[in-house]
Amino acid sequence: VCMFNMHGGLSQLESWDPKPKTDTGGPFRAIPTSVPGTHICELLPLTAKQMHHLALVRSINTRENDHGKGRYLMEKGRRQTPGSEFPHLGAVCAKALGPAGDGLPGFVRVADGNGGRSNDAAYLGPQFGSITAGGAPPQNSSRPEGLSEAADLARNEFRQKANERFGQRRRTAETQAYTYNYEQAQQLMRRRDVFDLSQEPDSEHDRYGRHDLGKHTLLARRLLESGVTFVQVSHSNYDTHNENFNFHLEQLGEFDRSFSTFVADIVDRGMLDSTLIVVMSEFGRTPRINQYYGRDHWGTAWSVCLGGTKIHRGAVVGKTNENGTAVADRQVDHGHLFHTYLQAVGLDSKSTFNIGGRPLPMADPAYDSIDELLT
Repeated sequence: VCMFNMHGGLSQLESWDPKPKTDTGGPFRAIPTSVPGTHICELLPLTAKQMHHLALVRSINTRENDHGKGRYLMEKGRRQTPGSEFPHLGAVCAKALGPAGDGLPGFVRVADGNGGRSNDAAYLGPQFGSITAGGAPPQNSSRPEGLSEAADLARNEFRQKANERFGQRRRTAETQAYTYNYEQAQQLMRRRDVFDLSQEPDSEHDRYGRHDLGKHTLLARRLLESGVTFVQVSHSNYDTHNENFNFHLEQLGEFDRSFSTFVADIVDRGMLDSTLIVVMSEFGRTPRINQYYGRDHWGTAWSVCLGGTKIHRGAVVGKTNENGTAVADRQVDHGHLFHTYLQAVGLDSKSTFNIGGRPLPMADPAYDSIDELLT
């Protein structure tokens, strides 16, 4: 799975659901795509050529206009509940689809910097939480020059024996998680070159764009090719309360190039049938244009783009009214989308995880998938 998080709230009117020549439409045109009858905003001309590989959901109503809460429900498929914490979609996929293998983590967030593991797996356990990578091998992932390979092997053999003896009497979930993370870090050291974008030729950097999003999207493709289960890329900040149109003109120029190149490469490498692509935000932007030529938070009628795996190519589900102020057909929300993502990659979203003998639903059981979106 590759999820593109358009952080801050991408405007659906300047991307997937344009409303030109209306009082809410703004200055940009709608252009035809490679799917007959489907139009998107002219700010995405390269993506328009890839739409026959993708699909749109234009009828999302989450009724949530808060950044944090909106991001939570879109990434975790549930609303925040006091006293409860739910796992990120990436952690769910990392556990349910199995490990990446060869020492690679199952869930990687691509961003500047090389951080440690995040606590976003909730009750699934820290081994399924994300790590952060930004285009260079993870920090401290190479053996110190003053330590020979033989000495390194000897000390790790001793450490393993000491751990086994300790575990015979004092094994707990915490010690097992620590041991797992340590051993995965050792395996990761052997695969550190997967994260090294300097190994990609200049032509690839030029194709994706020599900006942060281009670098991060190229790394996402590289990680998926190497077998990482779930990769999340973020592009920010779409919180355009001011100068919405100028900002989207610049930001979507970056996104259009990187994203369309990514989709084309996934197709060319024969990976589309096994790779789910999702472009989401925490909400959309208001149809009403404010006094600062901006758009505010809008969780009432907005869009998501997705494709690959079992997603019906070229599909458009739902629609908004003439000026985009409300959903006019097939209203869905975060719960329906979460089930759809899981079903698209071949999982039974109605199944449960066994956590300490207690069955916990993989997705919110109050919802179902968007069946007309699935093949």
